[in-house]
Amino acid sequence: MDSDANRDARGTHANPVPRPAGPPRMPAAPPRPPSAPPLPDGSAFLSWLRTPRPEAAPGVWRFGYRPRPDAEPELIPARQLLSGAVIAFLVGWLIWSLLWNGYLGGWWLLPLYAMIPDSWVDPHSFTAVIVVYAYYTLVAGTIMVGVGRLGRWGEIWRRYGPPAWRPRTAPAAERPPAPEEDPAVWPALRAAGAADAAERLAAEARTGLMRDVDHARITRAWQGVRTGRHSLATFTGAVLKDGAAACPHPSGARDLPARQARHDLVTGQVRLGTTADDPRNPYAYRGTGLALGPELLGTSLLAVGPAGSGKTGTLVRPLAESLCLHALAGRAAVVVVGAAGAGIGPAEAYDVVVRIGNPDSVYDLDLYGGTNDPDEAAAVLAEALVGDLADPHPGNDSRRSTTVLAQLLGPFRAVHGRFPSVPELRQLLDGAPGPLAELRKALQRAGQDSLLRELDARERQLAHPGDVAGVLADRVALLDRPAFAGFFDTSGQSRPFSLKALDHPVRVRVDLPERGHADASRILARLVLAQFTASVAVREDRSLFACLVLDDATGVVTPEAVRGIQRLRSGNAGAVLTLRTLDDVPRPLRGPLLGATGCRMALAGLTPWDGQDFAEVWGKEWTEARDVTDRQIIADSPAGKAWHAVRRVITGKAATARAVTVRQVERERWSASDLAHAMPPGHAVLSLTSVRGEHAPPLLVDLRDERV
Repeated sequence: MDSDANRDARGTHANPVPRPAGPPRMPAAPPRPPSAPPLPDGSAFLSWLRTPRPEAAPGVWRFGYRPRPDAEPELIPARQLLSGAVIAFLVGWLIWSLLWNGYLGGWWLLPLYAMIPDSWVDPHSFTAVIVVYAYYTLVAGTIMVGVGRLGRWGEIWRRYGPPAWRPRTAPAAERPPAPEEDPAVWPALRAAGAADAAERLAAEARTGLMRDVDHARITRAWQGVRTGRHSLATFTGAVLKDGAAACPHPSGARDLPARQARHDLVTGQVRLGTTADDPRNPYAYRGTGLALGPELLGTSLLAVGPAGSGKTGTLVRPLAESLCLHALAGRAAVVVVGAAGAGIGPAEAYDVVVRIGNPDSVYDLDLYGGTNDPDEAAAVLAEALVGDLADPHPGNDSRRSTTVLAQLLGPFRAVHGRFPSVPELRQLLDGAPGPLAELRKALQRAGQDSLLRELDARERQLAHPGDVAGVLADRVALLDRPAFAGFFDTSGQSRPFSLKALDHPVRVRVDLPERGHADASRILARLVLAQFTASVAVREDRSLFACLVLDDATGVVTPEAVRGIQRLRSGNAGAVLTLRTLDDVPRPLRGPLLGATGCRMALAGLTPWDGQDFAEVWGKEWTEARDVTDRQIIADSPAGKAWHAVRRVITGKAATARAVTVRQVERERWSASDLAHAMPPGHAVLSLTSVRGEHAPPLLVDLRDERV
């Protein structure tokens, strides 16, 4: 068992706070040996840690990044470059020939005559011959330098000469940083007086006992010391005792079982691909790595692409993997939702795995989000059950279903001390006389007059033809199936997981039973999204980044969901949603959804209709348009007509004069046709916005071959 000092050193960033009595809301992960990839050797870890990571534009992979010019240098065509060089050489040769043969006079020899003494005039003087030919060489060299610059001989040498023959080698190793700037020796700890702890960590890094997750986790704990959350003494004691294993995650794991993407935990980025060398990409981005991190996911991300376009393998899996690493470092809490067997990561990479509909599932899902407030529980549950039926136009009123549920949940909790189970809730919504009569008698015995009025109002509305309780009951019936008989238990007999646990660095995976229960899966996905947006808004520790990853958001986007996504940014949280097509979103909500997400991704195979929505949200830009007009030349003289006839015979074309008009026009950054037909397979167009408001224009990204 850990000592009190060590537990305090971990702080709220690594360990959950003590839980209240009753059913646990954040179940502890079952004990397991922390499996992880083998430790790197010390030199490799130090090289990784010392690699420069300069500041860059949003989305640029900063590990070893070398900035490029903002403007693309002018690239001269090879034919024009070579012909210009030959012409410049001929001009230089002509000038020298004219000077040598005296056609331009002897003025260029006056400096030579002024420097040679009269005693050197003897034609047999060896010194005079050397000086004269040296002067000739100087004049010829000056002419060649001038015409060489004019003909761009240096560019030809670099493009076709020996420098271009050498194979490209890795850039020279950077000079080792100064001791006060070397992150491997922990200068911040030394400056704060924790030299012993810094020396212990530096020694473990040199011997290969430290991982990138360890470095990130201890850095996070040190931030807690700087902000006053933990004391320097307890932090130092924990580091001296455990070294690189200090301040552990509650699961005890120090890494994931396996990695499929490239991660850099110093910057928090995960690499997704490489920006294509395409004219539509800004020159500063071409050929650079494309990466995402919490500073971008904090504005939420929407990815749209057909089945098989790589949404899960090239986007969801790397992001889930990265967020799980951040959780192990005490930086983030992540909830990944997808169909069972969708390939969103092994169970060993998560602390809590909720397999809804699977009898072997260790954990259950709290239907009411872990709240004790009936009104809050009713709002979240109503959004899950009938949120997709609400009018998506502005000004809609979806509070009727919330009121109906609150009229039942409040009295039931007051009587039983818990919320109703799924079968009990279905009976109450159906208006079964037995349960309602028992509930009324219990309220009368308890003297709950205000709740009796709620129940009376519910019974009066049952007779109205427009009552929404019937619709709610039909939706609840989708969850009241034999496959879910052991789930959504409210009696305290199971281990329910609640999204109230997002105050801790927890890793959660929720498997939805899409096979045979597609409608129920959509209800559960809306439930998780509604609970997530409600929970992150009331978190105490907002320094912990929270992210929800929905592998398939079909049927999840509702008016309330869009409003909830808009509020995530202020709570240091974000959501990642994927869709096969925007047709799965009601037409009035497509614009608000694209506006609520700061990062938008269109994958190859998009339909022109979906491309039109992306083209509208990405807007237009000013570009130069070149209009070229060829006008036939009509010769008037006989000589001119003869020359034109000869030219036509040789070239096969009539003599023309070309006129070029350059003008500024406003065009779409990516048109719907380009998105639908001009995007290569395995590519995507991605625009980014950071939480600080920095923007990256739509970039064409190659998502292939970015695996470890």
